[in-house]
Amino acid sequence: HWNEVKQILRYLRGTIDMRLLYSNVPKPELNGYADAGYLSDPHNDKSKTGYLFTSGGTTISWRSVKQTISVTSSNHAEILALHETSRECVWLRSVIQHIQETRGLSSGKMTLTIIYEDNVACITQLKDGYIKGDKTKHILPKFFFTHDLQRNDDINVQQIRSSDNLADLFTKSLPRKVFEQLIHKIGFRRLKDCMHEGEK
Repeated sequence: HWNEVKQILRYLRGTIDMRLLYSNVPKPELNGYADAGYLSDPHNDKSKTGYLFTSGGTTISWRSVKQTISVTSSNHAEILALHETSRECVWLRSVIQHIQETRGLSSGKMTLTIIYEDNVACITQLKDGYIKGDKTKHILPKFFFTHDLQRNDDINVQQIRSSDNLADLFTKSLPRKVFEQLIHKIGFRRLKDCMHEGEK
């Protein structure tokens, strides 16, 4: 395992000056990205959930966690991932609304939050809601919580190409070029670049 440790140390040394850059955006939008790594742990047949939320284009919340339930398909794994993403979304929206209200910035109900997902079948099932059938009878109804949020216009789950799904960072190993592109998209900048952008 020594080679893996050395690789981690090299990565840390090469990214020690990386920062998240938060821009001064007048009306920052809250957007989410959800993904699942189907059976990403070969040792115990468990999948992985990954999500992140951005505000004004920079990441404010993220998570990568092993799913505790054994899933039967990639679609099943994505439904669980969207469930966790939706729960985080509810909390973030309540925090943002509280801040806006205490600062006198609230103008009624928040605009809906777009959550991007790359699995078409999962998006379709969650829009239809829980229907007990051959494809969903093994999935607990509580995991269709996302459907209720969409019906209430709190969130809108939209399809995104897998290559543009920022949550891919948290569910699978990526080629270096793709990894660097995604960390730039979530707001990571080198310190010297942050200073240059701040001077503009």
